[in-house]
Amino acid sequence: MASGQESATAVRTQPGGAVPWPGSRQPLGARFHPGPDGRPGTNFALWAGGAEAVDLCLFDEDGHETRLRLTEQDAQTWHGFVPGVLPGTRYGYRVHGRWDPWTGARWNPAKLLLDPYARAIDGSYTSHDAACAAVRGWPEADVADTVRDNRDSAPYVPRSVVVRDDDDDDDWSDDRRPKTPWAETVLYELHVRGFTLRHPDVPPALRGTYAGLAHPAALAHLTGLGVTAVELLPVHHHVSEDHLQARGLVNYWGYNTVGYFAPHAGYSTSGSRGGQVGEFKRMVRALHAAGIEVILDVVYNHTAEGSELGPSLFLRGLDNAGHYRLPPNRPRGYADYTGCGNTLDTRRPRVIRLITDSLRYWAHEMGVDGFRFDLAAALARGGGSNGNGGGNDVTMDHPLLAAIAQDPLLNRVKLIAEPWDVGPGGYQAGGFPPPWAEWNDRYRDTVRDFWRGARPDVRELGYRLSGSSDLYQHAGRRPYASVNYVTAHDGFTLRDLVSYDRKHNEANGEANRDGTDDNRSWNHGAEGESTDPAVTALRHRQLRNLTATLLLSAGVPMLTAGDEFGRTQGGNNNAYCQDNEVSWLDWSLLDDPAWRSLNTFTAELVRLRRRHPVLRRRAFFSGRAAVPGGRPDLLWFTPLGRDMTETDWFTPTAALGMLLSGTALRERDACGRPLLDDSFLLLLNAGPQPIPFTLPGAPWTADGTRFETVVDTAAEGSTGPAGLYLPRDAVLLTGHTLHLLRATP
Repeated sequence: MASGQESATAVRTQPGGAVPWPGSRQPLGARFHPGPDGRPGTNFALWAGGAEAVDLCLFDEDGHETRLRLTEQDAQTWHGFVPGVLPGTRYGYRVHGRWDPWTGARWNPAKLLLDPYARAIDGSYTSHDAACAAVRGWPEADVADTVRDNRDSAPYVPRSVVVRDDDDDDDWSDDRRPKTPWAETVLYELHVRGFTLRHPDVPPALRGTYAGLAHPAALAHLTGLGVTAVELLPVHHHVSEDHLQARGLVNYWGYNTVGYFAPHAGYSTSGSRGGQVGEFKRMVRALHAAGIEVILDVVYNHTAEGSELGPSLFLRGLDNAGHYRLPPNRPRGYADYTGCGNTLDTRRPRVIRLITDSLRYWAHEMGVDGFRFDLAAALARGGGSNGNGGGNDVTMDHPLLAAIAQDPLLNRVKLIAEPWDVGPGGYQAGGFPPPWAEWNDRYRDTVRDFWRGARPDVRELGYRLSGSSDLYQHAGRRPYASVNYVTAHDGFTLRDLVSYDRKHNEANGEANRDGTDDNRSWNHGAEGESTDPAVTALRHRQLRNLTATLLLSAGVPMLTAGDEFGRTQGGNNNAYCQDNEVSWLDWSLLDDPAWRSLNTFTAELVRLRRRHPVLRRRAFFSGRAAVPGGRPDLLWFTPLGRDMTETDWFTPTAALGMLLSGTALRERDACGRPLLDDSFLLLLNAGPQPIPFTLPGAPWTADGTRFETVVDTAAEGSTGPAGLYLPRDAVLLTGHTLHLLRATP
């Protein structure tokens, strides 16, 4: 069925019946280069499996559209070379084919489509029914998605942009990638726009942009903090969903992709006609020069096209069934393992190529150092050799994972999985193969529970503090497979975690129904901000406890931007749609001595971690001595100063000690020499009452051992006053306190 009429837009067909020259089907996308006769032009190549015809649509400066029919088709790729098409030219495609939603066919030439391989995108998506391939609001709701909408979508959708490949920004000869080993990595998750939009030392014209992140003032904070890598929330070009636009909101986080090769134009000071590409590259170079790697949060599990009633922006109109998972019993709809309306079908070679081509582009041509894969379990559904065949179970021998593992470029960059999706069997923490690292939500939940006094299973806490060997020791993985975090973009900020018992998401327009209710937070006696000195003092101590626990645990720590100086979202734990002061970092907090002290405390802990390999182990603890007669590499103690027994591990407690031996590392430096370090004793008291903690003595400490205070979170200063103790002395741990001592001969 079809409804509506073709819009009477300013469209020109090719003059004089001219058609593009044959060109080449490789590479995909738009490539500007000299033609066969030496004149410059652009080669266009588009994969559109099953399509019957493809029109290339070129737009002039006034927005007039010229349609050129691509007559060459090879291996389902439509291609042609057009002389005179220069960088900065905007273009799109209209694809002809069957309209048969009952079999998953949703071709509709009235819809202007983006090039999936576009290097730049101009404009955004304006919510309008005409952008949808099917008629919205059809009176017979049960067949609404089967009625084709023939209105022109061009006024409401973005355009692809031809980009010059050989400009000055492609010269990486002076770039030096930091290549930070995993064991030495400290991640810092940030939003490109929100990080600098309110930074007083970044020029106003650069705030909220790639150039702003590359500004010396922004770099100074990162280097002063000591982080080794920034993990950027999505920078692929993205758009806002219809329901957000209807409420006057936007998708601020960016998990709604329409361009897997295009830097988001909204973060560019250089315009949206290709300038965003060079600006992004310059940002990467500046971060590298500061010793900081760039990790991208990438969203290959779904696209911004949403459900069958969503807009037709690119993949749906090119070949719906060739890109998305469609239920065999209802191909009109989508198998949704993402909660976003659709799921890319990574069993298909074409989708695997799209993803791996995108990854290689960002790693090679854009200079990035790694990727964090959103809802990575959705990428590993079906297609394995374990009997699933074409099913949808999660399988770690998935062809996409295999393609990444064998790629000589991709298997050398940092790969981080968010190891779950929203479908059955989607929780896969600990399941991804080497060389993948994973976000460890069990670390987050356990540490939160411990410090709020929930007394989690002591065994669980021991595993999380020591690198989560129960999850990652198999298959030759190391402690740095665990990306430890207490907070992330999704959920409470660190300050809100100690200030709110409940979420406060009313500003999102969903009656506070969105966002998790499982916050594992504690407001310490007052909901929200408080002027009570006792409440405030305890909250600040808890912030130090959480920060110190994170940075003293084995594994890779991830800080969330602004947590180091008390950023708050006012209790909003799902600020994905808040492009305002709720989400932007408030740098004026550093004018407050208390928040400046937290920032200093965090930086000092990062430096401490960097100086001591025993705090950033490359191998799991064994609990045994490295040499005969030596001390074990890890020991656990009760407040009585005795090593923990099997019974102790099954007894809930609010206090325990962890002794890390620097003489039993079992690690060597680059020249093969055994690594030696100081030994450290970490004491934790999550209970409200002070506890005398007896320090371990013989046989666990050598003759003449002294314990020196390094960190005391009960202190108002950064890392606390120095204190010297002997074995078997009792250290009085204030309630809700972390104490770190260095053992010296």
